[in-house]
Amino acid sequence: MVTSYSKKSSEHVKIAKSHIDKLFSQADEVFSEDTELADRYVDLARKTAMKYKVKLKSEYKRKFCKHCYNYLRAGVNCRVRTQSGKLVYTCFSCKKFSRFPLKK
Repeated sequence: MVTSYSKKSSEHVKIAKSHIDKLFSQADEVFSEDTELADRYVDLARKTAMKYKVKLKSEYKRKFCKHCYNYLRAGVNCRVRTQSGKLVYTCFSCKKFSRFPLKK
C-alpha cells in the first residue's frame, strides 16, 4: 500500500532553509575546535533537508562526505584534485571519493 506524503507549507520550507544555512555556518566556525560537533551539525542539516524535501545548495553538497557524512575542509581532512574535467574530493576518514563536474 502506497502512502502519500503531504506537501510542506512554504513557511516551513523557508524556516528549514534558514536553519540549514545556520547549521552549515556553525559547522564551519566550530570545525577547528571540535570536528565531531561540526559533523553533528552537518547531520542535522541533512536530516532537516530530507524532512522538508529541500534540496541542498551545491556549495553545501561539497562540504560533507557522501559516504560517512563528515564535514570536509580541504587540506585538513580531505584532498581536492582535478581529474579530467572533474573535482575529486577524497575523504581521509573513510578513504572514499566524490566527483563533481567543473563548470566550463
